[in-house]
Amino acid sequence: MSSPIRTERHDNVLVIISDNPPVNALGQAVRQGLKKGIEEALGDDEIQAVVIRCDGRTFFAGADITEFGKPSQGPNLPQALDAMEASDKPVVAAIHGTALGGGCEVALACHYRVAVPSAKLGLPEVKLGLIPGAAGTQRLPRLVGAEAALPLVAIGNPIPAKKAEAIGLVDAIVGEDSLEADAIAFAKSKIGQPVPRASEGTANQDGVKNPDIFDQFRAKNGRKMRGFDAPNAAIEAVKAAGELPYAEGVKKERELFMNLMTGSQSKAMRHYFFAERAANKIEDVAPDTPLISINKVGIIGAGTMGGGIAMNFLSAGIPVTILEMAQDALDRGTSVMRKNYENTAKRGRMTMEQIEGAMGILSPTLEYGDLADCDLVIEAVYENMDVKKEVFAKLDEVVKQGAILASNTSYLDVNEIATATQRPGYVLGLHFFSPANVMKLLEIVRGEKTRDDVLATCMKLAKKIGKVAAVSGVCPGFIGNRMLSKRQEQANALIMQGANYWDVDDVLLEFGFPMGPFQMGDLAGIDIGWHRDPSKVTTVREALCAAGRFGQKNGKGFYDYDEARQRTPSDEVKQIIADFAAKEGHEQREISKNEIRERLLYPMVNEGAKILDEGMAQRASDIDVVWINGYGWPLYTGGPMHWAEEVGLDKIVDGLERHGLEASEALKGYAALEGGFRALR
Repeated sequence: MSSPIRTERHDNVLVIISDNPPVNALGQAVRQGLKKGIEEALGDDEIQAVVIRCDGRTFFAGADITEFGKPSQGPNLPQALDAMEASDKPVVAAIHGTALGGGCEVALACHYRVAVPSAKLGLPEVKLGLIPGAAGTQRLPRLVGAEAALPLVAIGNPIPAKKAEAIGLVDAIVGEDSLEADAIAFAKSKIGQPVPRASEGTANQDGVKNPDIFDQFRAKNGRKMRGFDAPNAAIEAVKAAGELPYAEGVKKERELFMNLMTGSQSKAMRHYFFAERAANKIEDVAPDTPLISINKVGIIGAGTMGGGIAMNFLSAGIPVTILEMAQDALDRGTSVMRKNYENTAKRGRMTMEQIEGAMGILSPTLEYGDLADCDLVIEAVYENMDVKKEVFAKLDEVVKQGAILASNTSYLDVNEIATATQRPGYVLGLHFFSPANVMKLLEIVRGEKTRDDVLATCMKLAKKIGKVAAVSGVCPGFIGNRMLSKRQEQANALIMQGANYWDVDDVLLEFGFPMGPFQMGDLAGIDIGWHRDPSKVTTVREALCAAGRFGQKNGKGFYDYDEARQRTPSDEVKQIIADFAAKEGHEQREISKNEIRERLLYPMVNEGAKILDEGMAQRASDIDVVWINGYGWPLYTGGPMHWAEEVGLDKIVDGLERHGLEASEALKGYAALEGGFRALR
């Protein structure tokens, strides 16, 4: 097998080239080739400078993640990079595409870095529960300063080449189409000069002179970092770069890196990394299935969901025709869309030009006939089967043959909806999550007759509009809401039996969710779906509505809210719950937080096992993708199914039975399998 690294001589410059598709990952053969390339340059007196570049669409985009947790075959990345930096001949990184993780560390070990304008650089290891492990946390602060290094290392978002140049990470921006020639010219201009080594830089002294920058960074980014171990380790490593000599700083980085690598969070986050990629694959649909061209999209309903769905397509440059039944509703919906875009612009994430570009390809209408030439039509109307079937029957009449007809239903039977048409193969569910222009998850619901090309097209389209998609079969609530209903059942039962509703919420907050079920009810509005008859009280929610407690919208729901929407448990609500429990004959008792946690989470896993067993999800990891992206399940636990395996499926079976809940035969079966859910991956 040929080496992925080759060398070419250009006069007195040796160009070391990596060709390791698709992303030039830094596997063992690449590392060895880089080290040999440097040795070749140092052993040849005619060579006076080195350029390192990559073939394909990107510079080194990171380590080979498939090697994580396995014994390293030499040379490891730190050894290869140390040899590179030790060269007394100038070494120039020529960067295009992305230089991420280990790729950025390669660039840092070079003496100079040039990049094309479209390049991006970053250290995203925190997104896998890690920190850089090849001296990235030590070279970067010494090169650009601790203050500039902190967001790169502890938050992990890449920065464009221009920003990298501004902070000193990139030495020069070169031509988009002349990278190699410009890099060689740059390298020649440095021949004969002392080489600058990032490990010897002194920019990190900003953190010594002003140690407050670390606490200020924590305060500013506390919400993003809450619950995660890696960002705090990253801050500690950057701080060490200012306090310790380079060699000791590298040892500190390695110690922190290994603690994270062997910990549960990185294992969970690496699981999720692969889970998201696996979710893109539809197991019984050929990868080369021809796709349907989607050049224009129709949306029915300009309310909160319809408008939010439309924004996804407009932002991706796909024209949208949005239909409403009345002009005032249509005007209101389009004005809310514009306002949402303007709020995004105020946060610096869009320009006014981009807003006008998006709104300029929106066509509002009151006529179904204007949807005739759409390639995809998504209805986002009231969640009622009769209403939805009426809409689909009308679409079947007016929309061209070969177009995809999709329902944004969150619960209803997509197969029944499809019967309203003469083209059931072109019908499926596209369940967006609210707010649809923000939330990442898209549940793609595959009907019994949904065609392969329809399903494959929507999976590809999901990526284009920035969504993370997972395929679900047709069942009540699909994957996410079906499991959520089991958690809500237990939340309601717990407060009837004596648990404080704020303790139920707090247990989930402590686990890592952004909010608990009763907070969520207040945020959405307790009065959603209320019959508006204060004399008819059959549930706690109806009792709260009868008392005028509708949620955050009027400052009182399960909680009382101040002007800043900070919550406080309500004595009135506590009494309403107690009275309701007494009327229903529920015996009250003290319930521990441990019992609350098990009763909320274990039934979800139980339902997930049933979903998997019934084939409603393709794989257990798809369920993790749904819950992390749609419901705020904490990423650092890997999702409900991964978390369950770490807890132990047999322990969850025992816990369900201990709490008087039935463990499904599906869960018991997986618990008895060697490898649990993993046995099916």
